[in-house]
Amino acid sequence: MRSLRILACGGLAAAAAAIGLTAAQADPPGSHTTTPIKHVVVIFGENVSFDHYFGTYPYATNPAGEPAFHAAPGTPSVNGLTDELLTSNPNLDNPQRLDRSMPITCSQNHGYTAEQRAFDGGLMDSFVEFTAGGSCPDKSVVMDYYDGNTVTGLWNLAQHFALNDNSFGTNFGPSTVGALNLVSGQTHGATVAASGVENGTVIGDPDPSTALDDCARGTVTMSGQNVGDLLNAKHVTWGWFEGGFRPTGVDGSGHAICGSQHTNVGGGTTADYIPHHEPFEYYASTANPHHLPPSSAGMIGRTDQANHQYDMADFDTALEHGNLPAVSFLKASGFEDGHPGYSGPLDEQTFVADEIDAIERSPEWRDTAIVLAYDDSDGWYDHVMSPIVSPSAAPSDALNGPGKCGNVKDPSAYPDRCGYGPRLPLLVVSPYAKTNFVDNTLTDQSSILRFIEDNWQLGRIGDQSFDARAGTLLNMFDFGKHGGEAPRVFLDPSTGEVVPHDPH
Repeated sequence: MRSLRILACGGLAAAAAAIGLTAAQADPPGSHTTTPIKHVVVIFGENVSFDHYFGTYPYATNPAGEPAFHAAPGTPSVNGLTDELLTSNPNLDNPQRLDRSMPITCSQNHGYTAEQRAFDGGLMDSFVEFTAGGSCPDKSVVMDYYDGNTVTGLWNLAQHFALNDNSFGTNFGPSTVGALNLVSGQTHGATVAASGVENGTVIGDPDPSTALDDCARGTVTMSGQNVGDLLNAKHVTWGWFEGGFRPTGVDGSGHAICGSQHTNVGGGTTADYIPHHEPFEYYASTANPHHLPPSSAGMIGRTDQANHQYDMADFDTALEHGNLPAVSFLKASGFEDGHPGYSGPLDEQTFVADEIDAIERSPEWRDTAIVLAYDDSDGWYDHVMSPIVSPSAAPSDALNGPGKCGNVKDPSAYPDRCGYGPRLPLLVVSPYAKTNFVDNTLTDQSSILRFIEDNWQLGRIGDQSFDARAGTLLNMFDFGKHGGEAPRVFLDPSTGEVVPHDPH
């Protein structure tokens, strides 16, 4: 593809035809950008608060028998867990370190209302009462955290690239809320009433409509635009790649069956594909109802029967064939997505390391930005109160008392979008990332959306999307004369430690 660009128009068409592409396909869509970044890859993980993974960064306990982490000299500190928060916390229990031997924990209560109650009007002192998981025998676990001996890979990425310690969920609430905000900055617009929907706004985890996804069990369809629509309008290649999206068969009605599953590090088995983690399947314009595969490797990222919705294996295929879309969203199979209860940091680390190592081996690495972000906090403790930029007064709001989250001043604002929500990790891995850098810029999930919009000059979503107010990711990059020089860092997928050469 890269060599084709130097050919004259006639030669371009002939060379493109020789490898099975049209002349229009041979001119890489998305090559005109406002930064040197030509490829964005978003790795969207599950259910982690900032303090849960980075609360003691860059200081790890380093017990014998666990991968050690020693910060480089001059490593900046983060807004993390101070000695006072660790020993005299205002919550009912103090935070405790979770050991590498405990990679699978119970899941916490990460509901829209429960998270607001845990914040207690900004006092941040009611997590044990309101977000401790119902299946957790010890409710104090909601306060606990991992350090660099377990989330070793992410800590090493933070050492060599850029970490933001002031990034938040766009709204309070669980996975679907975060996923929708990532791709549209908007959770309002549900066209039917359903569990997890209030006042036309998604506040829970309802599945997409079965009309839009054979493997779903829901009724919810979203109106409005998402970033896929904007990318299509500008002919920029893109895709959402999710583990387990490829069907394992069809039922008697001809509907796809998503039956693949895997076993996590703790020995539990879980389904690979989780429909409410796939935001584009809520929109008729971007859904692939029958989970059809791309018509060829060369069409991955372009519009065909797959409609930009793919299995994770298709991302690996695109990368191997030098056909990486301009914008890619990666969602691990359930056992590797990091969600407590059926996954965890060690399985997540395997996925993250494998994918980042593969991207770094590719020629596309030199103009790629990998963004690691999360859909929600799972209800895990974090000590930082988010700024409430979007107040709401609806039955499920509770931050400042029953039915109240902040002070609503605009009566036309959509309800049930109280935010920002809990603080979440955010990292940028790129040759253009600032190295060993901690960014304090206020950002949220829709900041990733805004970066994509601005880089390809797509315009905005509109209709009260949070993209219009989102903080910038640009402070995590160095596009100056010294930009593009951050070296590749290969991780051991098992330990998360930096290896001196490509492990493959």
